[in-house]
Amino acid sequence: MEFGKSCCFTGHRPAKLPWGYNENDPMCVGFKEKLCSVVEAVCESGVTHFICGMALGCDMYCAEAVIALRKRRVGITLEAAVPYDGQDERWPAESRKRYRDILMECDAVHLVSNRYTPTCMMDRNRYMVDKSSILIACYGGKSGGTWNTIKYAMDRDLEIIRLPIT
Repeated sequence: MEFGKSCCFTGHRPAKLPWGYNENDPMCVGFKEKLCSVVEAVCESGVTHFICGMALGCDMYCAEAVIALRKRRVGITLEAAVPYDGQDERWPAESRKRYRDILMECDAVHLVSNRYTPTCMMDRNRYMVDKSSILIACYGGKSGGTWNTIKYAMDRDLEIIRLPIT
């Protein structure tokens, strides 16, 4: 399946966010507003395809920002890059429902691995970067998968838009 100019996302899971799982926290509300503005600006620059890694936290915020944008703009596509089949099996019921609702909104789903492997998350991140020209990084300065994805995107000469988490 061929899509237009692409943008992918990377960002922290709730444990590394200052508001944790509390999305009603004013910091989270403000962050999501900034995220929506950045996604819209990227769209205005000519990007029509967005790829989301489908993890809890920032990945889901990003996917939901694209879904909201699609209600106002035509021609926007969303792809889920799922690291392994059953990623959501151990999540709380509410998180599993949110995950599956987002998947239902996606135009494409790329399954990286049929089962969990020690590298499936990194493989997912590399897939997204390799298929994109822009990375929106929701980053609060902590080491881990988000930082590794940013470094990989820098090595691949992607345009990187850093959206600080404060």
